[in-house]
Formats: sequence, structure tokens, C-alpha cells
Amino acid sequence: MAITHFLNQLFGPAVAALLNLVGVHPADPLAPINDTFAMELLVVICLVAFFLLVRMTLSVEKPGAAQQVAEMIHEFSGSNGEQIIGHGHERFQAFVTCVFLFVVFNNLLGLVPGIVTPTSAPVVPLGIAVCTWLYFNFYGVKEQGIVGYLKHHAGPIWWIAPLLFPIEIVSNLARMMSLTIRLYANMFASDLVTLVFFSLVPVGVPVIFLGLHAGVSLIQAYVFMLLAMIYLGIATAYEH
Repeated sequence: MAITHFLNQLFGPAVAALLNLVGVHPADPLAPINDTFAMELLVVICLVAFFLLVRMTLSVEKPGAAQQVAEMIHEFSGSNGEQIIGHGHERFQAFVTCVFLFVVFNNLLGLVPGIVTPTSAPVVPLGIAVCTWLYFNFYGVKEQGIVGYLKHHAGPIWWIAPLLFPIEIVSNLARMMSLTIRLYANMFASDLVTLVFFSLVPVGVPVIFLGLHAGVSLIQAYVFMLLAMIYLGIATAYEH
């Protein structure tokens, strides 16, 4: 893609050198940036530009279209956060909103002809899942302390704690895999089905599957956000 070629011309050698420092050797040292990363970066730039526009045009009396869209997104994530996380959900709202927007726009990029959905590459859902896992565990420790958070995994009954604790730790670690596979598998399958029908019947019928892809994209982004909220709610909950 043109944007990938442009990024490799500007930053390719620097990125290759950085990857070599951490022991990762790109297949093509002259072009270490692939289309997936280029699309992710494009989504980030567009989101930052949108919120800068909203910030610069804030108005109580005459809110513009961008501000109204931002308020709708804020209300949507806020209402879900209030129901799932409960009291104090506002401090997590920026993170879960960014996760939702980042996932949904990366998913929807697959609707553009010639672009493979970035989230159909396993490394992208894995990256988001790792960030989410670190985030909710960080706040779990911050809220309850290290000892309190570990006791949180031991359950309320002391005599079954030796059995429950390792199960809960494994379950906590498995959330990264669960978030990754759910998003990756659904988007990969959606891309594959659309591609198959485009190759079989290139006119008319694939439109149905493009609509299906759009629906799956929105649902999977919403599910990812809800799971992030659920994990945050569990991590920061007190026994009482």
C-alpha cells in the first residue's frame, strides 16, 4: 500500500534498527512496517485528529457535528460503564472508549476494497488484549493493594483458597487469550467469507456479506469493550 511504502521510506531503517535491538529480525529490513501497522497508525491519527477538532470547537450554546458525535460516544460508553462497573466508572471511561473506537474502526477498514482487516491479524487483537489485561490488573492492585488483590483471587472461604487461588490466577491470565482469539477469529472468518463470495459471485451477492462484516465489526468491538468493563469491575470490586 502507498501509505506503507511512505512510512517505510521515512521510518523503515529506524524501525528495523529498533527491532534488531530487541531481537526481532524483520523479513525485509528495508520495509519492516507492514500494511497492518500502517492501517493501525492511520486509525490512531484519525482518532487523535477527531478529538482535537472536538476539543478546539467545544461550545455549550452551539455544539457542532463533531461535538455531538463525541457526546453520543461518551454517553454510550458511560451508560454501559455505569451498569457494569458501577460507582467510579468515570475514571475508566476514557480507556474503554478508546479501546472501542480503535477496535471498531480497525474492523470496519475491511470494508474498503483492497484492505485486509487489521484485526484479522492475531498480533493486533493480542496487543489490545495485553494492554487491557495490564490496565485492569494495575487498577486491581492500585485499589486493593498487592495482598488484597491476591486475596481477591483466593475467594471468601479460606479452606478452599489453596484450590481456588491457582484456578483464578490461570483464569486471569487466560483472559488475554480469550480477548485475542474472540476478536481475531471472528474478523478472520468474516474476511474469509467475504473473500470467498467475492471470488465466486463478484457482483451483487457480496454486498450482503459486506453488511454482515459491518455488523460483526460493531458487535465484536462492543463485546471487547464490555469484557474490558467486566474485568475492571471484577478487579476493583470489594467483597462487601
